[in-house]
Amino acid sequence: MDTKPIALSSSTQQPVAEEGRRLHGVALISVLIALMLTLLLEALDQTVVGTALPRIIGSLQGFDRYTWAVTAYTLASITMIPIVGKLSDQFGRKWFLIAGAVIFLLGSALAGASQTMNQLIAFRALQGLGAGIGIALVFTVVGDIFPPAERAKWQGIFGVVYGFSSVVGPTLGGWLTDHGPLVGTLVTDATRWRWVFYINLPVGLIALAALLIYLPANISERSTRFMGWDAVRRIDFLGAILAAAATICLLLGLTWGSNQDYEWNSPQVIGVLVTAAILYVLFALAERFAVEPILPLDLFRNRVFAADSVLSLLQLMVLVGLIIYLPLFLQGVLGESATSAGAVITPLSVSVVVGAMLASFVVSMLKRYRVVTIVGAIVMTIGVFLLTQMTISTSLLEAVIFMMIAGIGMGTFFAVVTLVAQNALPRTSLGVGTAAVRYLGQLGAVLGVAIVGTVVNQTLSSDIVKRLPAATSQQLTPEGLKFATNPQVLVNPAYRDTVVHTAQRFAVRNAVAHVPPGPQHDQIAVSVAVQVAQQAQHLLNQVFEALRLSLTVAIQHGFIAVLLFCGATIVVTFFLNDVPQSGTPADIASQDVSDDYQNKGSKNVQTAAEKSVEEELI
Repeated sequence: MDTKPIALSSSTQQPVAEEGRRLHGVALISVLIALMLTLLLEALDQTVVGTALPRIIGSLQGFDRYTWAVTAYTLASITMIPIVGKLSDQFGRKWFLIAGAVIFLLGSALAGASQTMNQLIAFRALQGLGAGIGIALVFTVVGDIFPPAERAKWQGIFGVVYGFSSVVGPTLGGWLTDHGPLVGTLVTDATRWRWVFYINLPVGLIALAALLIYLPANISERSTRFMGWDAVRRIDFLGAILAAAATICLLLGLTWGSNQDYEWNSPQVIGVLVTAAILYVLFALAERFAVEPILPLDLFRNRVFAADSVLSLLQLMVLVGLIIYLPLFLQGVLGESATSAGAVITPLSVSVVVGAMLASFVVSMLKRYRVVTIVGAIVMTIGVFLLTQMTISTSLLEAVIFMMIAGIGMGTFFAVVTLVAQNALPRTSLGVGTAAVRYLGQLGAVLGVAIVGTVVNQTLSSDIVKRLPAATSQQLTPEGLKFATNPQVLVNPAYRDTVVHTAQRFAVRNAVAHVPPGPQHDQIAVSVAVQVAQQAQHLLNQVFEALRLSLTVAIQHGFIAVLLFCGATIVVTFFLNDVPQSGTPADIASQDVSDDYQNKGSKNVQTAAEKSVEEELI
């Protein structure tokens, strides 16, 4: 039969007024606090375990799986982000967010109660699944609650929470491991590390209760009218499986290479990275034909969104590249002591918060973010450039100033990245768009560690050879030399003392064995032992100083890699266009931020509408 095509109007796409979706009063305050607590805990757990791992290994053993307590969490959380972002657009966000919080808290309780290393790894993965849901949806729900004109301020605050949590995680982990309260036989001095996980429970339960009570189920606008089984059938299962598999393979390859579990040119690393590339290609092909793709590739036709996605990737590459190696420089090269692994980068974390707050204020006032991001990228680049100039003679004050300059510039992106993505897309794409930039940010963190770590390790291994004293190879075994040139000797006094004492005992034992027998054997042996011990100490001091100089060069080269990331960031910021932060979502969607994307999107909506009308008339 003949039917007349009918296109959906803006009003049809936006059935509920923007103001009708906003929360007020107690409900608004409760939901915002709950979202902040959720994000705080899930971001903290990305880094909080690192400084507790030595105690955990001492309690649970399993040194051969040392890094998997962190890797399992990262793999699971990043894998979930793009999948749940799309599903929340289709089915709403409240129950996904609550399910994620429940899974995270369950994983926290089980991780704290772990009796073996394998249990801890499994429960950390469970934690990560819940955290991935939260990281994907917290920023999206903020976009649901506030209209574009108010998002800058609130997304900036949440960006500050995320950035601050990521930076202070190691400090908190170390403090809880050393000073967490004792609870009978449940938490003893040797198992204080369990508080790293148990601390999530009371805070997380408060957040969960507030979300259950005050967060409306219809806070988000769904991207499809289908309900029930019809909606389930439209889930992009193939895309979800391919995206998860590709992400896992990519992260495994980068983690193995950067942790030096395998060489970069080993079959294991090359194999999983090639597999990841193939899976990503298959994922892209699958998304072209999916009815409701996990990641609509048309989003990247929007120049603003595409540029913002790259900025999200680069932002975390810069941040992680600095927070991993700044403590090593300050302690290993400058000789500064620190009560925990993260305390020495406090100026950086504080300046990131200040930078994000300043950027949020300026964007809220000007209603524009392009100039703010350009200025932020330039300030960040200046700070990182100054960090590349640090040497063994750099004072702590100079290092603090350089860190603060870099941190203020970096803070800009915590305030802006999510805001740009949400303002550049229609409201029905808030979930998938926000999840995409969060996903790329998480990938950027892993990629930054892999690249900077490789540069530092390669430089250190090649430079130290040229600086070692000639007698080193004769007086130290290959294994002894490996321990003596481990950067831990510069930052861990206990490790350094162990290396020195072991080398002295080995040298003394060999020297005494060659003392000829006779009436004065014991006297000569004692004299030889003292002399050999002093020689070993002197040699090791030379080795440690050579290591210090080589580490300086290695970290300088690592910061140069970070500087290149900053240069790329400056270039990308010029591809951003200011999207007006006022009006309804329909107005935002109709802005000329990307003609190709909007035109194709309108065409797709019209086609879907025509098909729907035809089905109903038939």
